[in-house]
Amino acid sequence: MSVVSKFLADVKQDWSVSAITSGFIAVLVSYAGPLLIVFQAARIAHLSDAELSSWIWAISFSSGLAGMLLSAWFRAPVIASWSTPGAVLLVSGWAGYSFAESVGAFIFSAVLVVILGYSGLFSAIMERIPRGIIAAMLAGILLKFGVDVFVSLKQMPLVALPMFVVYLLSKRYCPRYAVAATLLSGLASAGLLHELAPVAIRMALVEPVYTAPVFSLKAIVGLGLPLCIVTMVSQNATGIGVLKVDGYDLPPNPLIGVTGIASLLSAPFGSHGVNLAAITAAICTGKEAHAQPEKRYVAGIACGVFYMLLSLFGATVVAIFSAFPAELVAVIAGVALFGSLGSSLSSAMETEKDKESALVTFLITISGITLLGIGAPFWGLIGGMITYGILTGNIRWLRQKLAPVK
Repeated sequence: MSVVSKFLADVKQDWSVSAITSGFIAVLVSYAGPLLIVFQAARIAHLSDAELSSWIWAISFSSGLAGMLLSAWFRAPVIASWSTPGAVLLVSGWAGYSFAESVGAFIFSAVLVVILGYSGLFSAIMERIPRGIIAAMLAGILLKFGVDVFVSLKQMPLVALPMFVVYLLSKRYCPRYAVAATLLSGLASAGLLHELAPVAIRMALVEPVYTAPVFSLKAIVGLGLPLCIVTMVSQNATGIGVLKVDGYDLPPNPLIGVTGIASLLSAPFGSHGVNLAAITAAICTGKEAHAQPEKRYVAGIACGVFYMLLSLFGATVVAIFSAFPAELVAVIAGVALFGSLGSSLSSAMETEKDKESALVTFLITISGITLLGIGAPFWGLIGGMITYGILTGNIRWLRQKLAPVK
């Protein structure tokens, strides 16, 4: 039996409705939220409809391909996605550069990511951070999604409440299908209450637009370098943390390297960067995807396939997802992340000597502070590491952790 035949046979045996649903929900959450930031950035850069559609295709297809290949390679739910902090960065600073200069900066950023990944520098950095601190950072990121479930109960109770009740009953009697049942109940409730927004849908295949890069020093320094930093710190570090918390201790180097290559190849078509997903990854790495961790890789593959299929229709996909009420998306994302949030909190407080530093990390992360253009998760890690070094009295440990990686 060939390697491909054996792999297909394994997938056929390991697949489950819960895994496929988790992969779909991960895509749903990405399109219903972070992709809207891409539209904001596109308006600021005055992109044409063709360029915007190409951008959506590039980030979706490259994310899906990278995630699918990595999930199949490592037999783990490795989810890739576009850089949400990177899109936010573009919203705030894109106006000063032409699109061709931006593409040059995207390529520069991707090359840096590949170097950091395959050189082992990123892996060495991740090994220096205690597991409890990483878990606390993840818990801080996921907390808002859990809280939003109950905020939605107030804002749209006739949609959110039935979803939550269905979730609880499904967890009691058929836990593997809890998230799928919750999604279906939400769509049914929203449809009956006419809460699904009317949209004009025109089905058309995307036509990728190639943009020749222009390598401008001002764009490389002002856009490419910050893009690499926020992608590595806010996305890849968190993505590795999600995998570790759920028991997938994978080598970071090839994970980062593959997403960097995907970014490099898709940049001329508008992609600002592909990286390891964090929040959407947690949807596929937890128990809701499958009770057996070794079979959750199917969720990663499914997520990748959905990304690639939907990428073919570019902006048409966004019109469909924008019809869903925000509360429906919030509830389905929140309940899908309950398991990951619970395990993160448990892991953060598991070791007595890590509790204080984990708490500091958690509180800084949920504060949402931004310093020097870098978000709260990074500063949560830094604050937790400093707290750990001081409280343990091991200043030498602290100096080692903060010292440059050789």
